[in-house]
Amino acid sequence: MAKVDLAQVGKNMVKNAESGETVELQSLWQDQPVVLFFLRRFGCQVCRWMASEISKLEPDLRASGVALVGIGPEEFGFKDFKEGGFFKGSIYVDEQKKSYKDLGFKRYTALSIVPAALGKKVREVASKASAGGIQGNFSGDLLQSGGMLIVAKGGETVLLHFIQDSPGDHVPLEDISKALAISTTAKAGQQPVCNDDVCTR
Repeated sequence: MAKVDLAQVGKNMVKNAESGETVELQSLWQDQPVVLFFLRRFGCQVCRWMASEISKLEPDLRASGVALVGIGPEEFGFKDFKEGGFFKGSIYVDEQKKSYKDLGFKRYTALSIVPAALGKKVREVASKASAGGIQGNFSGDLLQSGGMLIVAKGGETVLLHFIQDSPGDHVPLEDISKALAISTTAKAGQQPVCNDDVCTR
């Protein structure tokens, strides 16, 4: 886990995707612990599945006084994402992608995205998404990676900092609940058998 400078990252501005209000990122952890899920993009099928998985924790997070927040790198695709009901927390946009950069979330190149997007992890998660009826599209910034940041109330400490190495990488639900020291009844989605027909859609 790379060292996170919360003072620096916390000064970055993010915009509430619904109200348009712009706030400092640190305002999101000022009064309560927060799980910040940084999406690659709103149209990403894998990101939509991850959002729906993380949302399984929302009732337990809320009961424990923990905020669940999604951060996207652009507004493009937000309307479809919201209408799809993939995420149960509030959603912000980091239009400058400053937080993404400060947290070490890499940008792919046109050459590096192809093997990353076709890798086994991505195919496995895409098959989970397809099995769950979650579709995606290829609109928007295809080159940004994402991750997760869990911060204690008041920014006392970073409880978890996760950087995607592959677009299919994600934090297991149990790791999120352990980082926050909360119990949950949420169950991770079952992985269907991955074959050429399912994984290449």
